[in-house]
Amino acid sequence: MNYVTGIGGIFFKAQDPAKLGEWYRKHLGLDVEEYGGVTFREGGASLESSPKRQAYTTWAPFEADSDYFAPSEKPFMINFRVTDLDALLAKLRGEGVKVDEETQRSEFGYFGWAMDPEGNRIELWEPPEIQTGDGK
Repeated sequence: MNYVTGIGGIFFKAQDPAKLGEWYRKHLGLDVEEYGGVTFREGGASLESSPKRQAYTTWAPFEADSDYFAPSEKPFMINFRVTDLDALLAKLRGEGVKVDEETQRSEFGYFGWAMDPEGNRIELWEPPEIQTGDGK
């Protein structure tokens, strides 16, 4: 019997949780609640974006010497699903956020990266279009 059905949350320490929460609200539009966190609810995406894209959560340990999280020195990285990666990266750059110049496209979707003010690497992921049985 499988007991785990997905990721229930991401919890991490911050030097100034309130300030970091405000940064995520301002730059990524997260609806930071009074308790200081965000609750993503199933089916909460807009009708324009939700049905057209795959939406899943990945759990994946990396090798201890992986440089995938660089330039962050933290042992974790948060991946956020987004609806328009190019627009978001342009917005972040315009707001002075440190954004990687490189993006990557693959069968898994479109990826970009940025750093928050506490040195945490953020992976931004625009999931691929859902393929229908007729190849569309």
